[in-house]
Amino acid sequence: MTGARTTASWTVAPEPFDSPVAAALWRAYYTEVSDRWYRLHEGRTTDPDELEREIAARTGSEFAAPTGVLLVARYDGEPGGTAGVRMLDGTTGELSRVFVREDLRGRGGAAMLLVAAEKEARGLGAERLILDTRSDLVEARALYARHGYEETEAHNDDIYAGHWFKKDLTGG
Repeated sequence: MTGARTTASWTVAPEPFDSPVAAALWRAYYTEVSDRWYRLHEGRTTDPDELEREIAARTGSEFAAPTGVLLVARYDGEPGGTAGVRMLDGTTGELSRVFVREDLRGRGGAAMLLVAAEKEARGLGAERLILDTRSDLVEARALYARHGYEETEAHNDDIYAGHWFKKDLTGG
């Protein structure tokens, strides 16, 4: 008889935007993308005061019901990633804060988050999702393209955005 094998697995569920878990994942996400930008453009990491200001200024309240949702992915019960949807109007949702901790990447968490976010967006009335991302986040752009997001014209004037995507949620 062989020993029992267990397989680590992902779960994804809504989480209050202001929970300690959501706050910790937001800090990890923001630190990573901010540091990545500053290393690329200025050869340094994010100034700690700036980091604290930006994290505090972006609470995630746009992900509160009834017009938004924040999802947290857990890997073997441990918080590992997020995705948020906020409705911009009655039929258009915006996907943001898609993030998987670096040590958990390559294990299918991002794909699960996208599927779950799309389902939640439909539940909020979305017929389409839009998003923006930076040019240096090539992994994110590839993820969206693999999952049916099409690059489109700019839909906002975010100074950090370099690529805009959309996905129709009404098709089969």
